[in-house]
Parts: sequence; structure tokens; C-alpha cells
Amino acid sequence: MRKLTLAFAAASLLFTLNSAVVARASTPQPLWVGTNVAQLAEQAPIHWVSVAQIENSLLGRPPMAVGFDIDDTVLFSSPGFWRGQKTFSPGSEDYLKNPQFWEKMNNGWDEFSMPKEVARQLIAMHVKRGDSIWFVTGRSQTKTETVSKTLQDDFLIPAANMNPVIFAGDKPGQNTKTQWLQAKQIKVFYGDSDNDITAAREAGARGIRVLRAANSSYKPLPMAGALGEEVIVNSEY
Repeated sequence: MRKLTLAFAAASLLFTLNSAVVARASTPQPLWVGTNVAQLAEQAPIHWVSVAQIENSLLGRPPMAVGFDIDDTVLFSSPGFWRGQKTFSPGSEDYLKNPQFWEKMNNGWDEFSMPKEVARQLIAMHVKRGDSIWFVTGRSQTKTETVSKTLQDDFLIPAANMNPVIFAGDKPGQNTKTQWLQAKQIKVFYGDSDNDITAAREAGARGIRVLRAANSSYKPLPMAGALGEEVIVNSEY
């Protein structure tokens, strides 16, 4: 009789626990979670700047060399990278080491890339100043490329301001952009990644962060402002 009682008690306990788990699992999440003023006011201490403020900070300075990263800085180029991964290495990043991918990306696939509005504003501002425009990318170099023409056409850059794209490539343990920023005497460099900001600083340039779009294929998203750099407002598109 004692064994039957214990068995019944154990079964009852198991049923109760299972019922609780099922109840928790089936409880829907609230549709309206709400917020309060304290949560709304809580912001990270980021040094936000606008394009107009950057332009104002350059008043009185003579024309200079300025540089831009390409992917996620001036172009939303995820469509090409997404296609490259599906074509050359589904489920892995190995396509980034495949010369065939870079031949495609640098020779036509940027036709599917969308120019970012913040880049239009920045480049127009620097062209108006008479600055020399450089694009320094971590993409691998290829025998031919149409990226320079695509950028010049997309952003309406006069020939007098435009320079050929520099393909710095990617080398483990080395910030390949630094030497190019130094060689071209670039004074202001815009980029979306931490490497862009550190390269600018190592070269003695002013590094300014452009936000990477949330739907970029390049993950994880960087922590903009974590290096104490200026971050352009509304620059994710």
C-alpha cells in the first residue's frame, strides 16, 4: 500500500510539473510591453555629428585628400556578397578567399549595390570643397575592375576630384588600409568598421564612423562610438 501511495504521489507531482511547463510555454508574449521616460532617455554616450557639422568643422581649411571605405559605408553591397556566398560557399565565409568571387564582385556585381544617402551628402560636400576623393577598400584586388566607374557615376564625382579605387585587401593581423591612408595623405576617412577608425588614427587622419545597416550581410554589427570616434547620425542608409 505504501508503494502505491508513493507511486501515486510521484505521478501527481510529474503531472503538476508538466502542466506548469506547458502553461508557461503556451502563455503568449504581451503585445504591448510599454516604456517609460527613464528608458526613453537612456542613451549611450556617443559623439554624434551631422554632415552639416562636419562641413562646418572644415570651414577655412584648404582642399585636402579625403577617403571612404566602400562596403556598408558608401554602398549597401550585401546583395553581391549574399549571391557570392550562395554561389561559391553556401553556409560559410570561404567565398571571401575565392578569386572568382572577387572577379565577379569587382566587375559588375556592384550594379546591384545601392548607394547610401549619407554618402551622397558627404561626397557632394567634399566635391564642393574641392577635395580629392579616394576610396580605400578591404576587397581583394583583381586584374580588372569597374568599381571606380560605378562609384564615379553613382555619386556624380567630377574627374578632377576622382581617383581610382585602392584595393587594400585583407591580411590577418594587419590593418592594410593604414599604409594607403598615409601614402595618399588622407586627412579625413569615413568607414563603418573598427578597422576603418583605427587605420585613420594610425595614419594621423580623422576617422568618422558611418553606421552599418541592420540588414547588412556583414555580421556582427560593430559597436559604433565604442572607440570614442565621431558617428554620423542617420547614416545607416
